[in-house]
Amino acid sequence: MIEGRATARYIRGSAQKAGLVLDLIRGKDVNTALATLQFCKKTAARHVSKLLRSAIANVQQQESAVGDVDRLFVGSCYANQGPSLKRIRAAPMGRAFRITKRTSHLTVTVRERPEAAVVAVMADEPIPAKATKLPGRASKTTGRSRQKTANKKTVTKADT
Repeated sequence: MIEGRATARYIRGSAQKAGLVLDLIRGKDVNTALATLQFCKKTAARHVSKLLRSAIANVQQQESAVGDVDRLFVGSCYANQGPSLKRIRAAPMGRAFRITKRTSHLTVTVRERPEAAVVAVMADEPIPAKATKLPGRASKTTGRSRQKTANKKTVTKADT
């Protein structure tokens, strides 16, 4: 099975936010994934789209590649946490607040979908008719429902 992998390191943005974008494309066909990323409003979508194109190019560079991009799908994709940049923000009364600017390492793996085996279906077998009642269940009426129907009085024109 043909597989291509691409990794982008030290991407500005948290791994949690990038993971939301990666969840959108995991297991989808490559063309569907690229279309999804194109219309996604997240900032990480641009980095993931570039990374996915790189993984596709890595598959096409292999000698055993078929060259059919339509058979490729996103096999696995994940975001790991990278080093955080630590900054200081001035606060009232001479204090300082810590700001962590997070980075992430993104990895996308693209695989070739195996050809589906064709399964023959026998047309000679009769299709069973739908049963109106479930087998083993008799329709029962409880005593209470019989009482309700017995207490009902029918009104005719002669009574009025």
